Amino acid sequence: MEVFKFLWALTVLSFYSLLLLNNGVEGTHKVFTHLQNVRAVEVKQLHRTGFHFQPKKHWINDPNGPLVYKGVYHLFYQYNPKGAVWGNIVWAHSVSTDMINWKKLEPAIYPSKPFDNFGCWSGSATILPDDKPIILYTGIVDQINTQVQNYAVPKNYSDPYLREWIKPDNNPVVVAGPEVNKTAFRDPTTAWYGKDGQWRMLVGSRRRDIGIAYLYKSKDFMKWTKVQHPIHSVEGTGMWECPDFYPVSLRGENGLDTSIIGKNIKHVLKVSLDATRFEYYTIGKYYPEKDIYVPDNKSMDNWNGLRYDYGNFYASKTFFDSGKQRRILWGWANESDTANEDVAKGWAGIQAIPRKVWLDTSGKQLLQWPIAELEILRGQKVELSNQKLNLGDHVEIKGITAAQADVEVSFSFSSLDKAEPFDPSWKNAQDLCSQKGSTVQGGVGPFGLLTLASEKLEEYTPVFFRVFKATDKHKVLMCSDASSSSLKGGLYKPSFAGFVDVDLADKKLSLRSLIDHSVVESFGAGGKTCITSRVYPTVAVWNNTHLYAFNNGTEAITIASLTAWSMKSPEMNH
Repeated sequence: MEVFKFLWALTVLSFYSLLLLNNGVEGTHKVFTHLQNVRAVEVKQLHRTGFHFQPKKHWINDPNGPLVYKGVYHLFYQYNPKGAVWGNIVWAHSVSTDMINWKKLEPAIYPSKPFDNFGCWSGSATILPDDKPIILYTGIVDQINTQVQNYAVPKNYSDPYLREWIKPDNNPVVVAGPEVNKTAFRDPTTAWYGKDGQWRMLVGSRRRDIGIAYLYKSKDFMKWTKVQHPIHSVEGTGMWECPDFYPVSLRGENGLDTSIIGKNIKHVLKVSLDATRFEYYTIGKYYPEKDIYVPDNKSMDNWNGLRYDYGNFYASKTFFDSGKQRRILWGWANESDTANEDVAKGWAGIQAIPRKVWLDTSGKQLLQWPIAELEILRGQKVELSNQKLNLGDHVEIKGITAAQADVEVSFSFSSLDKAEPFDPSWKNAQDLCSQKGSTVQGGVGPFGLLTLASEKLEEYTPVFFRVFKATDKHKVLMCSDASSSSLKGGLYKPSFAGFVDVDLADKKLSLRSLIDHSVVESFGAGGKTCITSRVYPTVAVWNNTHLYAFNNGTEAITIASLTAWSMKSPEMNH
């Protein structure tokens, strides 16, 4: 699932053109057959992350089947053991007690039987009664890409590491019927248990340009029957990959087991759109007696909808962490360079920092925040407060490793009178960010951080806010702009952006950025808007990296408080 370098607003026509370019195979992984088996001779350290999840070498993509079992966290992930581009995919397997330090195990699932001999693609884990995990995954059965759904179970339930998995011979358990597109039929979700004694799970698909989540039911987890109608579908959205469906509480931040249904609950349906390479979610109501899901805001049920992350973040998967009563979100952040460059450096792909996810008190969107365990990596700390930033100012944050840092900052301003007027035709935040970047003077903003910056600012990745005055309220734009991130040519350097639904009554905006050599993960307004950028500086590397706070608006901005930490490196897949 390589991230394509084109704008999000693709037409359906261009979507189908892409399928043709990939030899008509549904599932737009960019295939480099001649590079799939080129093993890494040397793993280059430049741009490798210091505290994000990644294997020692080669390609990774989707996080699969995350779970916690007997106090041990498990992450499976799509992995090429033979090269740094997509291909030869297995379910690699790592374990952890904190989701920060990881130990590599042998692959859990790999092609070996008629029901998956041509590929073991993404899927999910479910915890059955008596605390028994089971995996559902997509198997590829032939050269024309026919997709079926299989299951795997641990060989030894007494092993908390779940080192070995068995793929029984009664697979596949779900096969596409004649009304289903069998080459667009993948990524089964975590199953949930209904009050009628039946398990349910979703499989992503499409019919022409209609994105579909098919619903299947089973009494024994072995014999599955497709419900007559999809749980949900949307015209014009194309293939729905990696669907996720789970309940969220209307009261507080605690997560819920996937099978919970009742009062004071809403449901989240997330899909990864193959056509745009972005993810979208809606919040709504699930009617178990009818097996349908209805979004609260149908106008957002399309390419203009809410996203977990407005940047480089795809194929995500959540799980319920029962020990700490929270829902955890994993997502893949692919490279933004070329396949040949990935082969040369010997690796490609990382997983974003796992995030706690819960429903905002408004009930209209989710909030996300890096898991608290990340703070064990915090080292040297610097603080700044009541620092005024006038038009054109940039203040360096010294005393930390700017290439590997965690920064939390609260900005304040005394007035919104200078906010620029908002044009109602500005529908696309990314287009607006590219027009009004960090160097374009504004009223209230742009202000924020210059991350992964060189001393003379030949290179920098700005993460910033800009406030506009609309007819009835203020609109806040948040950007993570890679256009100035590197002097190197041939890179994908988008101006990622999203609007932030925040009340500015207190005239404050907060920002947290996780900076890690070639990735900047940013969380605006307490996790209302999140943006991940992958960047490849040539000057601003290692000890030549700097971090600045800046303001390029006519309204003076105050750094009410800023705390930054150097981040240590955890044990990572040794």
